[in-house]
Amino acid sequence: MSTQEPASTAPATDGALLTADGLHIAFPGRRGGPTARAVDGVDLDIKGGEIVALVGESGCGKTTLARSLLGLVPPTSGKVTFGGKPLDYSGRALKAYRKRVQLVLQDPSGSLNPRHTVYDAVAEGLRIHGYAGDEREAVAGALSRAGLRPPERFFLRYPHELSGGQRQRVVIAGALVLEPELIVADEPVASLDASVRGEILALLLRLRDELGLSALVVTHDLGLAWNIADRVAVMYLGRIVETGTVEEVLTSPQHPYTQALLSVLPEAPGAPVVLTGEPPDPSRIPGGCRFHARCQVLASGEAERAGVADRCRGEDLAVLSGAGETQVACHWARAR
Repeated sequence: MSTQEPASTAPATDGALLTADGLHIAFPGRRGGPTARAVDGVDLDIKGGEIVALVGESGCGKTTLARSLLGLVPPTSGKVTFGGKPLDYSGRALKAYRKRVQLVLQDPSGSLNPRHTVYDAVAEGLRIHGYAGDEREAVAGALSRAGLRPPERFFLRYPHELSGGQRQRVVIAGALVLEPELIVADEPVASLDASVRGEILALLLRLRDELGLSALVVTHDLGLAWNIADRVAVMYLGRIVETGTVEEVLTSPQHPYTQALLSVLPEAPGAPVVLTGEPPDPSRIPGGCRFHARCQVLASGEAERAGVADRCRGEDLAVLSGAGETQVACHWARAR
């Protein structure tokens, strides 16, 4: 984790732009098996001009949650609200919604059609949504905002002629051309070289500051969260288990899971915490705290000494609210 100050400088505006309220997403089991609860009760707010990092191990449900916020996966129960209105899953309403909320994927090579020029890749969204203005001007403006200048120099290039960082900027330009209010970035720099990562993160911060753009950044990298996010939501087995400002969560983590994730960073003090086993199957979520089977605090006897070991094993924790204050879903942390 970088020792520089967190990237957050711009205060979020009052009121949530995007809200998940009591969100559950379940998938039928194979061959009549038990239902997999991929998202098992999530409340989450994203304010205007705010960058929220959603962090956790692979398989914790963060990508499914992000896809639901984009309208790609309807919730089993609960609701998604944007601009104060519940998300409408009819075709026309979803099309209008996706103009305002855009996705930036992890792998720019997979996101771009190798047979399409940069111009066509960026213009595709305009054509889908029936843009009536000057297409060339809009494409040039989006490429310029994404840091590809002069934009005309890139119009007729193909993805294979670009570097990885340039391809990711084209993907970002394709999202920006529709002038969205929020982007969902799924591991936006995971496939890039270290030398390019900082450039893309700086670009996302500049877009927030200049355009008031909100973002949900899905990542397993807590160092990335430190350098870009205003707020962090840590997800484990379908639920958010800790949330708060980036400074509070990443400098003073309360949940044992967050502590374990942070402990493996190069700058972290002390020995890394090695979690035993894999996250449980979402079709067989354990009773009590869903992390208790892997919890280093329970295994070490600290929870027993705090008098909460039985509660860790048998008493479920309430869903954290989506508001911005620091919260933790952990019997031991609350007993300290």
